Amino acid sequence: MRAVWYEEVGPAVQVLKYGELADPAPGPGEVRVRVRASGVNPSDVKARAGSRGAITYPRVIPHSDGAGEIDAVGEGVDAGRIGERVWLWNAAWQRADGTCAERVCLPARQAVALPGGMDWQAGACLGIPASTACHAVFADGDVDGQTILVTGGAGAVGHYAIQLARWGGARVIATVSGEEKAEAAKQAGAHAVINYRVGDVAEAIIAANGGKKVNRIVEVEFGGNLAVSNAVLGAGGVIAAYGSAANMTPEIPFRPMMFNHTTVRMMLVYLLSVQERAKVIDRLTRALDSGALCHAIAAKFDLSDAVEAHLAVEAGQLIGNAVILID
Repeated sequence: MRAVWYEEVGPAVQVLKYGELADPAPGPGEVRVRVRASGVNPSDVKARAGSRGAITYPRVIPHSDGAGEIDAVGEGVDAGRIGERVWLWNAAWQRADGTCAERVCLPARQAVALPGGMDWQAGACLGIPASTACHAVFADGDVDGQTILVTGGAGAVGHYAIQLARWGGARVIATVSGEEKAEAAKQAGAHAVINYRVGDVAEAIIAANGGKKVNRIVEVEFGGNLAVSNAVLGAGGVIAAYGSAANMTPEIPFRPMMFNHTTVRMMLVYLLSVQERAKVIDRLTRALDSGALCHAIAAKFDLSDAVEAHLAVEAGQLIGNAVILID
């Protein structure tokens, strides 16, 4: 099979290799998927670059997200699943073999049926971006009638968070850093979009909510936004944080947060419990079946162009997801 891999961490142009590897065979409880699209996420890029630590396997095929069809099953798996169209999660999490190859074997439960008519490239965005957004929005209960603030509303996670919150019946306010990103957030369905680089962002958020504070925050930059979050979050509110790149060691203002009865949820989508994962899959399936979600594919690459795909994600300028298409 054609595949992309690395045997040491470092710059994409130096360590990523493209070539032929032997087809894998599914073990007990596993399925083998003919991958049609592989999602390229910032976490994949960071792992390859070495920012997540040294390589832990002799060879790593990157990327946790993907979509394709099951073409073989291992012992204990229903052979009726052969031919099933699926999307994949955690393919490369604490495993050597991810989705940046023509075939991948993984536990059967990590291959989820794609809703009818959904294309491969969209399916390759569900494992990390859409699942992170879904858990951030709903982990603390239903959101009907609430106001949700989505920071980084034009990002891959923010794009899905806006749509899922609206699907759940919430009013959505998004913050962005410029006009192009503002348009993307509006297209996703945000009721109000605020440029956080202009004026008093906390004041603008509260004004956009009719003078009231928000109920929950889906947070891409916990440390950098903490002052604003405390200013705009109502009593008993939740901050669901999935990133804090600008300030990884923020000082927590415990007293004001305690007296606001604030819940801070730190989350990592790879570590969802079995129950949490089941809820995410159920909600995403229902949202997709109802036509509530559209998908922002910012860039497409061939398998042989994986280096360019990693460089594009690393640059941080894409408004949407990057996928590698594998014919």
